[in-house]
Amino acid sequence: MFKFSVKNKIIDSDIPLIMGIVNVTPDSFSDGGKYFNTDNAVNHTMQLVEAGADIIDIGGESTRPGSDFISEEEEVKRVIPVIKKLMKIEPSLVISVDTTKSRVAEVALAEGASIINDISSGLFDSKMFSVAAKFDAPIILMHIKDNPKTMQENPYYENVSDEVLNFLKERISIAKTSGINKIIIDPGIGFGKTVEHNFELLNKIDEFKKLQFPILIGVSRKSFIGKTFDLEISERDFATSIIETIMLKKGVNIIRTHNVANAVMVKKICSLVG
Repeated sequence: MFKFSVKNKIIDSDIPLIMGIVNVTPDSFSDGGKYFNTDNAVNHTMQLVEAGADIIDIGGESTRPGSDFISEEEEVKRVIPVIKKLMKIEPSLVISVDTTKSRVAEVALAEGASIINDISSGLFDSKMFSVAAKFDAPIILMHIKDNPKTMQENPYYENVSDEVLNFLKERISIAKTSGINKIIIDPGIGFGKTVEHNFELLNKIDEFKKLQFPILIGVSRKSFIGKTFDLEISERDFATSIIETIMLKKGVNIIRTHNVANAVMVKKICSLVG
């Protein structure tokens, strides 16, 4: 159905990949502050690679509900030193830069990152698609309602799966018109959705296959899990792994997660048990 290469990784419809999360931020919801220091972020990245991560997603701006935007200068200062150090240690490492700012993406790609992960699908910065096209970089197009500051203020949909699907169709069309062919889609679990919205999207994930692009899902430790089972962030990995297992069995192509070791086991189990 689809197949393209990113450095040493092949993204196709048959072999799922695990994307490990590295937040170079003081305030991300799960591990804000732990990897804010460049060396800590680099060391954590290499631990995720050792655990089996295929892709590392590095972000310098928290997108948790209620978070504020930071300047592109601050985001560059957080992210780029990490990418530079990692490229010296492991030049073949596949890095995704988690940003909505075209300048941050451009500098990151120039320093060795390979993928753009834009939670706004190019809506927050109109130059993002031209940067992706310039570098022939795959771009992750995600659905978000409003922005991180306001997205969880009573989000409403007539039909959440239809609306998210139509949003992604439109952004894919614009991206392709901009010269981008390497596209990954993400329905944006937790980004402007209630608990019920999130579960509806997960239940209807098959519908997103009709877009004929790789599907990425990120449920790791998110608040809808905490609200469903009354769990603190540190207690959500087991439920996360269950959902990730179901998503892989439903044909999702990339799992974005904090606990890479668990996700690798999930991937192996899914390959062994039909």
